[in-house]
Amino acid sequence: MAPLVCLVLFLAMTGHSSATYCLCNDGVGDQALQTTLDYACGNGADCSAIQQNGACYNPNTVKDHCNYAVNSYFQNKGQVTGSCDFAGTASIFPPLAPIHQVAQAQPRPPLQQLPGLQRV
Repeated sequence: MAPLVCLVLFLAMTGHSSATYCLCNDGVGDQALQTTLDYACGNGADCSAIQQNGACYNPNTVKDHCNYAVNSYFQNKGQVTGSCDFAGTASIFPPLAPIHQVAQAQPRPPLQQLPGLQRV
């Protein structure tokens, strides 16, 4: 039951239509994750659910608590660019494509296929 409650709380926190989340990176040591967790909880994240006896306390791992805290911070800051970095310990998911990659991913049709344009 508790994991279901955590999922519902997590989804409620991320009520933005873009479905963008901030998550702690894999391969980061527990000490760095704990520092990130402490910063997020002390600077705008609502971490009451991951406190002992909180609805999302379990699983009780630094990584899971870090994920909850940084995403709460990110959502509370309005998903502002830079609010999901934490000195490289967290990243936006799904990753955002740089603007030039988005532009390259959508090739332009030849002029003769554009309505209303004639070749001179």
